[in-house]
Amino acid sequence: MRTIISLMLLFLLLMPVEVQESSDFHLAGDYLLGGLFTLHANVKGTTHLNYMQVPQCKDYDVKVLGYNLMQAMRFAVEEINNDSSLLPGLLLGYEMVDVCYVTNNIQPVLYFLAKENFNLPIQQDYSSYEPRVVAVIGPDTSESVTTVSNLLSLFLLPQISYSAISDDLRDNSRFPALFRTIPSGEHQIEAMIQLITFFSWNWVIIIASSDDYGRENSQLFNEKLEGRDICIAFQETLPVPVGNQTILPQEKQRIEAIVDKIKKSTANVVAVMSLDLALYNFFEEVIFQNLTGTVWIASESWSIDPVIHNIANIQQAGTFLGITTQSISIPGFSDFRIRQTQVKRPLVSKNSTEPTCNQECESCLDTTKSYSTILTLSGERVVYNVYSAVYAVAHALHQLLGCNDTGCSKGVVYPWKLLQEIRKVNFTLLGHRIFFNKHGDAPLGLEIIHWQWEEGRNPFKSIAFYKPDQRELQNVVTNISWNTPNNMVPSSVCSKSCQLGQWKKAVGLHTCCFECINCLAGTYLNQSADDFECQSCPEFEWSKEGDVQCFKRRLRFLEWQEPPTIIVVIFASLGFLGTLAILIIFWVHFQTPMVRSAGGRMCFLMLTPLLVAYAAVPVYIGEPTVFTCLCRQTLFTLCFTVCIACITVRSFQIVCIFKMARQLPRAYSYWVKYNGPYVFVVLITLLKVVIVTVNIMITPTNLTIGFDPEDAQIMILNCNANYSKALLLNTSLDLVLSVLGFSFSYMGKELPTNYNEAKFITLSMTFYFISSVFLCTFMSVYQGVLVSIFDVSVTVINLIGISMGYFGPKCYMILFYPERNTMAYFNNVIQGYTMRKD
Repeated sequence: MRTIISLMLLFLLLMPVEVQESSDFHLAGDYLLGGLFTLHANVKGTTHLNYMQVPQCKDYDVKVLGYNLMQAMRFAVEEINNDSSLLPGLLLGYEMVDVCYVTNNIQPVLYFLAKENFNLPIQQDYSSYEPRVVAVIGPDTSESVTTVSNLLSLFLLPQISYSAISDDLRDNSRFPALFRTIPSGEHQIEAMIQLITFFSWNWVIIIASSDDYGRENSQLFNEKLEGRDICIAFQETLPVPVGNQTILPQEKQRIEAIVDKIKKSTANVVAVMSLDLALYNFFEEVIFQNLTGTVWIASESWSIDPVIHNIANIQQAGTFLGITTQSISIPGFSDFRIRQTQVKRPLVSKNSTEPTCNQECESCLDTTKSYSTILTLSGERVVYNVYSAVYAVAHALHQLLGCNDTGCSKGVVYPWKLLQEIRKVNFTLLGHRIFFNKHGDAPLGLEIIHWQWEEGRNPFKSIAFYKPDQRELQNVVTNISWNTPNNMVPSSVCSKSCQLGQWKKAVGLHTCCFECINCLAGTYLNQSADDFECQSCPEFEWSKEGDVQCFKRRLRFLEWQEPPTIIVVIFASLGFLGTLAILIIFWVHFQTPMVRSAGGRMCFLMLTPLLVAYAAVPVYIGEPTVFTCLCRQTLFTLCFTVCIACITVRSFQIVCIFKMARQLPRAYSYWVKYNGPYVFVVLITLLKVVIVTVNIMITPTNLTIGFDPEDAQIMILNCNANYSKALLLNTSLDLVLSVLGFSFSYMGKELPTNYNEAKFITLSMTFYFISSVFLCTFMSVYQGVLVSIFDVSVTVINLIGISMGYFGPKCYMILFYPERNTMAYFNNVIQGYTMRKD
């Protein structure tokens, strides 16, 4: 708080005296302690603090809080003087000086440091020097404290400030004799930011006074916001009037522009870090422009200022919250502050030639007394800071002078010795422990207060508490009168919060201003990591658009219980049983002309691979493994190759028997002599083995995960990344053989009926060729479990096509037309064909 007091002086009497009630403003003594005040901005200085008539005294001409704190020092001095247990037999004295905010610092300090003859000698060593005072309490502003402390530190004269919060003052190397009974500015700003965070405000306006206090605190506020989700809409500087409250025209225009800018802003929270002197005209302009609904967060300098609180209609400006020191009641102080003294004040000589540092004030007492009720109801905040500072000096003197229950020793009190004792003080005062840490700060807490205007109630209601040692806002009260419709908590955000699964796309320079966009499928928003970017799901997980977490993909493969699988298994089973029946029928009728004309022993070479292929259909069903993938790449393709090679050579052999035997008898004899059909099948099979081996080496079996393009939630386990290309390479030889078989069968379409198998072979080879080409094309453009279904279905149909299309008609003739399965019937057919050709 910025108060009347700037520097206070305490007098110390070492001689035993009879304790009497002192005059209001002076006690004579052998030793002095000094201090400064800001009482009035318009009066002239004199030697002592008295009162004179000043016409039309305004509320803000006298700093009511400063006057209140001055009285707190007087109260503490008189209480100590009347206490026989502390400094027994000695009296403390005081002298008070008005610093007029910052303009009257040097003269009082020189006055305090001088001896009784008002001389200040220049010495190399001041360890044995006895200044006029032995300790100073004040001033109030950090700027004034810095100026005063730079001089006092040269003499190691103890100085205790009750309201200067600058963090620079914690530097012991610069200010070795300075102590404070108020938390530092770092804690004040931290409490303010935690308050803003608690109510979810992130769009804030900063208003600071154009002095050191405003600059330092606004800069600290900006530094503290780093890494927090709070943005500054804009920041403005208030002009500080001169000491007589005169405001210049350009300053008034500046204030009008600032208020108008706040009124047009979307931010509803304004943090005001300014001395009270700059705020009277500001809030009068706020009321004049009818700015309402705003939340004003006051720094400790004006958070409990009764004059600002009493500005007419200020409650219409919105809700006022403030940071201040904790409220500690001092028994008897309220009565002491307003009591009337009958002691005659010392006469003041207007023509005195002595150095002047005090100020006269004969009026405005009624003004200060008019605020007695509000000061009493407010809990006497900050008063305890002055009260405890006086007691800290008294306890240090008590130890330095070796006081006991009956008296104290006599001797010279050097300031540097008293400084050592102040560093060691540790006592309890009204239930609170008072000591100074290594930075010279006392461990006092802060409170968040809410301004009220109901008659008879505390104008500054406490709604939260902040402990500097824990750096945490505690016991926050939510039942606050917000001065809003339905008493709703005001909102002050640049952009409304995004819904779950939406990331923030920054708009402009502020991170608090953004657009909300859904995270794409396959990504999710991890709000604990980053609200401005969606993270990709892990490899085997997935998410839908706008999801906040990923889920595991479902591994999809051809399962036994699925309808397509059941249908394929049924057809494969029927094909296997049919092929097995054909094998048995051919075995039983092996010597008949029908079997021999179909290929004889070569029929068993065809039927056996077909049975193996049917039995291996389950390798397409269930979760793929390396073994099942190898079976797909080798077993099936070899079985098909043997069958198609046999069909191809069979078609070629029929053509050779009836058309080429007469034209190339020698070649035909070699073909028969060296078992040409079997040699051809073996060679084709060996070639296929080479192709399969090379294929496995080029595209080794390595289970890979693929994703269904139609449904990203499904994972497909593939035998390798290029399964479709491997399948095409494996079937390339089979496709060539199917074309040759088709060609040969077409050439033999005019052969005798019993030997004419062209239409059956043509049908089988045509279907196999078309289905294989379609399967490879389908796999090249589509991925998914449907590929596996289509692959095994085409495989089973091709097997059925070969077994039933080629061998089915033969079995039909053997079983239902046995009369055609004789040598005589075959010979008649051949003779008839030969006679037609001739």
